[in-house]
Amino acid sequence: MLNESARSPRNPSLDELLDTAKVVSLPMRVKFRGITERETLLFCGPAGWGEFCPFPEYGDTEASRWLAAAVEAAWHGFPPKLRDTIPVNATVPAVPADRVPEVLERFGRVDAVKVKVAERGQQLADDVARVTAVRDALPDAAIRVDANGGWDVPQAVEALGRLSAVGLEYAEQPVAQIDGLAEVRRRLAQQGTAVLIAADESVRKEDDPLKVARAGAADLIVVKVAPLGGVRRALDIVAQAGLPAVVSSALDTSVGIRAGLALAAALPELPYACGLGTVRLFGSDITRDPLVPDDGAIRVREAVADEGLLERYAAPAERRDWWLDRLRRVYSLLDSEFIEN
Repeated sequence: MLNESARSPRNPSLDELLDTAKVVSLPMRVKFRGITERETLLFCGPAGWGEFCPFPEYGDTEASRWLAAAVEAAWHGFPPKLRDTIPVNATVPAVPADRVPEVLERFGRVDAVKVKVAERGQQLADDVARVTAVRDALPDAAIRVDANGGWDVPQAVEALGRLSAVGLEYAEQPVAQIDGLAEVRRRLAQQGTAVLIAADESVRKEDDPLKVARAGAADLIVVKVAPLGGVRRALDIVAQAGLPAVVSSALDTSVGIRAGLALAAALPELPYACGLGTVRLFGSDITRDPLVPDDGAIRVREAVADEGLLERYAAPAERRDWWLDRLRRVYSLLDSEFIEN
């Protein structure tokens, strides 16, 4: 349970959330997850700003964990930090190889890069070209690839066999199912391909986020604050899983990134650069002091939404109504004990 001195004595009412709710639509510099505009709902509480931005296709039950995380940020605050700066990776979307230098340039100096692969409508040759372009641009960087479960087992084994030639730190969610992850690990070891397997969706989208660890299906886990229901719940999952953890984001504004930084700052160990540099993929943010990397790291600090930016990027009325209706539905699913844990 959360220390009494570190949280608000109660959770907010729905009216309190609605009173400060702001819905914005922010432009993306490049298409990411198939979108060019990122919509999000923000609200302000006694501990600061919270962000509620589950992707539109997510159901209300799944979205309720995102709301729990936003309430934690705005009403309860974060646990004590163990470090003040967080190493982060650059993120390269599924762009053509010739656009890789342009994307990397926005991140400045970095020691690690995550490259999106297995994009629908693309081929393995596109992935190889993109990853090779990253290696050519950054010969000494750690490169990890993220397939978002886009391959089946044979495709994953073939792809990682080829991509391993450029040197991979790990492969994130190469296949969708937990038993498939275990099979990919087995086949890679059998053919002598040394690529670690990281689980993302198999942690945050499972009813039991510890199932992947119990199944021995991954070498490390990727943890994201919003889909797991908050910083404290994510810390508990990492502790129980007993696997190295990489903190990542869900295409958040600086408000959401602030929560990711809080998780990374509170973990007992932080062996990998975190996927928290994604504000660089936005054309604009909602704060005048964006949480973006400087020399491969972000200093832990608050993210305060700017009223002028909230107004400039306010979503159209029909989208604002959609998000407020969603907030009302999802709020009814929240379990107060779940928020406070």
